[in-house]
Amino acid sequence: MPQASVVNGTASPEHPSSGDVILKMENISKQFPGTLALDRVTMDVRAGEVHVLFGENGAGKSTMIQIIAGVYRQTSGTIHFKGEPVSIHSVQHARGLGMSAVFQEFSLVPELSVEDNLFLGSELTRGPMLRKATLRKQARETLDRLGFPLKPSKIVLYLSRAEQQMVEIAKAFRTKPAIMIFDEPTASLTERETERLFQLIEQLKTEGIGIIYITHRMNEIKRIGDRITVLRDGKFIDTIPVAEASDQKLVELMTGRVIDQIFPAIKKHAGDELLNIENLNITGDNAVHNASIHVRRGEVVGLAGLVGSGKSSIGRACFGLEHIVGGKITYDGDVVFDRASRVNRLGPRRMLDRGLYYLPSNRRAEGLVMLQNVRENLSLASLGLPAFSNKLFLKKRSERAEAKKVADRLDLIPPNIERDLEHFSGGNQQKVMVGKCLVRDVKLFVFDEPTVGVDVGARVSIYEFIRDLCEAGAGILLISSDLPEILHLTHRTYVMYRGDIRAELDKSEINEASVLNHFFEKGDEITERIQHEKSGEPL
Repeated sequence: MPQASVVNGTASPEHPSSGDVILKMENISKQFPGTLALDRVTMDVRAGEVHVLFGENGAGKSTMIQIIAGVYRQTSGTIHFKGEPVSIHSVQHARGLGMSAVFQEFSLVPELSVEDNLFLGSELTRGPMLRKATLRKQARETLDRLGFPLKPSKIVLYLSRAEQQMVEIAKAFRTKPAIMIFDEPTASLTERETERLFQLIEQLKTEGIGIIYITHRMNEIKRIGDRITVLRDGKFIDTIPVAEASDQKLVELMTGRVIDQIFPAIKKHAGDELLNIENLNITGDNAVHNASIHVRRGEVVGLAGLVGSGKSSIGRACFGLEHIVGGKITYDGDVVFDRASRVNRLGPRRMLDRGLYYLPSNRRAEGLVMLQNVRENLSLASLGLPAFSNKLFLKKRSERAEAKKVADRLDLIPPNIERDLEHFSGGNQQKVMVGKCLVRDVKLFVFDEPTVGVDVGARVSIYEFIRDLCEAGAGILLISSDLPEILHLTHRTYVMYRGDIRAELDKSEINEASVLNHFFEKGDEITERIQHEKSGEPL
């Protein structure tokens, strides 16, 4: 494909000027067995704009971008790229045309290095030999341009989820395409990394690149978006300028119903202490140093902090998923771990049987079995209970009834409990993972990033679910990088920074300024930017 060029300040056909339509999708439909994922959807993308694709999980957003990226071919409809009709028949073809994507689910080879993943399928060679020195140099230049602190030679398997997200983004930025697609790119990034990504997106806009951006975070839409196309149940609803899109209007367009408030009021009835962690120490990439927290029945306790601050390690430690080198954990009156006394009664099965449920942040790697159906996933951790088996044989009818009840409560779309989980959207997969705890008797729920990749409508359901659990007397430990969740849902919050608990805040002290004050070092550029935005003063 010829390179984009500008002659005497005039855009050539290969390099559209700002505002020109680069990509037009007309009456696009996609039929899967038993499901019409897209139904005559029309949208266009212009040069130098961020076009946000918005809708509930299962609305068809991912299917739409996968058609553009060459993963799927549309059942009907036409695609025009730079004014010419095209039939995109593969991912390689889409990249050759100039369309690059960063998908929510990673497409990395874990056993290869960062640099090998960046150039996978586009290796630099001299005859039969790889040009390793040149490849590493270009990988380093790409990572430096993005500001990502990654070593090109490091094996992807040993990277954190946030670092793997950086590799995915770097793959897309290695070239300068005409269309860039981002599917929830900030889900695993810190505030600083997110800000750097937004700066790069602004730079891409000035270069005339069209951007399709999928997010469920309202603040991101207002921060970088120009236009929004809303999909619902696979159908086109509307395209509006971001300037005309209030939170309320977007939610109504997305769901087809009025949602009075996103965050429910949760009554606090603090009772007996369920969890007491004293001087916990964990080594590794997400280390924890002398952390002490406690959670009571009938309250929501937050663990706030940036990705990599160590907050997830505390939740995992309670379930027996971390190597603890020091400290003491008491659960429901019993000491389950004491390093000094050599007591260790932790472990997923043991803690489940004691009534502690941990919801992991990575649903695909740790929370779900993608090749099994919804019914099997919902009951998998509870097959030993009388409702599901008599120790020898499964009670299929009872299992099916319980699974159907949970699916209805969480508004699973489509409501087919016999469908394999890999065929559901990411948000509906998250609903299934949350629903697994509904079939057990649980006293303490540890929710680790419970709304990652979940749309506003599903978030409301999960938040109401948390409210109902708390008001019924359960204890909730809410681990979240999403600041609004911490501000609106918690009764007490611990703020972490680089493995240390910086502060414990009561309800009256939980506000954006006080929480963010402990997120960063004093004088940090992100902290200063937020403070100036609040005051209205220019930087």
